[in-house]
Amino acid sequence: MPDEMELTREAFIERFVNHMVLIAGPEFADGSSIEEYAREVAPTYWADPDQRKDGPESCAEGDIDCWDYAG
Repeated sequence: MPDEMELTREAFIERFVNHMVLIAGPEFADGSSIEEYAREVAPTYWADPDQRKDGPESCAEGDIDCWDYAG
């Protein structure tokens, strides 16, 4: 597997989105799309080299872990 820093932005986003939907399902409790949310936030993880090096799957899981504490 290539170093995570070598992933293209597009590949990182696709892996992030796919993993988030796999773990969390297609919709939030309010019916909004998890895929749409993931596509919005994935680029913020890509833009941070420290986050990016953790890999898209780890970033997606970390984001999901924060959901219980939001709001």
